[in-house]
Amino acid sequence: MLLGVDLQLLSQYVIAGLMIGVLYALMALGVTFIYSVMKMINWSMGQFYMLGSFIQYLLVVRWLGPDLWFVALPITAACVFVIGAIVQVVLIRPMFTGGIERRDEYATEITIALLLLLQSLATVLNGPDEHTPGSHLPNFTVGTLPVGGATLAASLGGITALILFAVLLRRTWVGLALRAAAQSRVAVQTAGVDLMRLDMIAFGIGVALAAIAGALLAPVYLVYPTNGAVTTTKGFEIIIIGGLGSIPGALIGGLLLGLAEALGSVFIAPAYQNAYGFVLVIAVLLLRPTGLFGERLRAA
Repeated sequence: MLLGVDLQLLSQYVIAGLMIGVLYALMALGVTFIYSVMKMINWSMGQFYMLGSFIQYLLVVRWLGPDLWFVALPITAACVFVIGAIVQVVLIRPMFTGGIERRDEYATEITIALLLLLQSLATVLNGPDEHTPGSHLPNFTVGTLPVGGATLAASLGGITALILFAVLLRRTWVGLALRAAAQSRVAVQTAGVDLMRLDMIAFGIGVALAAIAGALLAPVYLVYPTNGAVTTTKGFEIIIIGGLGSIPGALIGGLLLGLAEALGSVFIAPAYQNAYGFVLVIAVLLLRPTGLFGERLRAA
């Protein structure tokens, strides 16, 4: 026994926290990936999570059925990638090709406006109702802790998405170009790479990662127009913990947030689950203001 908590039960909550932490990391990874390449923050990321959940819901309910949810997943990712690429060309690219003096302010304003637009469109087209694509996956038991089949499938799907993302970055020409752009945009452009096209790809990949998280969690947290609000908050908690622009920081920050929520539910109370992340953020900022892996200085 540890402080009145059975060690076996504690280990099970740790596993549950890590499972949901994988999905948290996937949500935050899109934000920090876009920032690392384009040096801008996409405040509308939660709405792309929402788009992913809605597209997954429509594909499963109207065409494929719950048993083929895994077929709908790459289709959802591809759809949101295309939407993100169009958004980048139409709304974000003028930030780099026009005479805008304060790019950070433009990016903030345009992505917040996009957030409101997408949320309002979803409300108009669908209403405020909650939906679920449903799931035929059986429940599992980890020790004595019951785990829903949809939750387990979401965690495994998140791990698969993270592995594929790592392979893309390390084993493909596009991934190498994206990593180089994250190091120096000027050097990449000097080498003859089309930086505008690279930005389009980076933005599309970033929002597709959020959409995958939304699609995987659609049967767990339901589908509705404002479901991106909480995920946006958690995503920015993670990048503060891990450090803005750090991909390893996003992964570790997501796992830490999942653990903090799980352990807080054990030792304190499950009713305050969403508050434990803020406590973790404050603790990290007190010890390391740039985050665990954040850059100390970024050259202009």
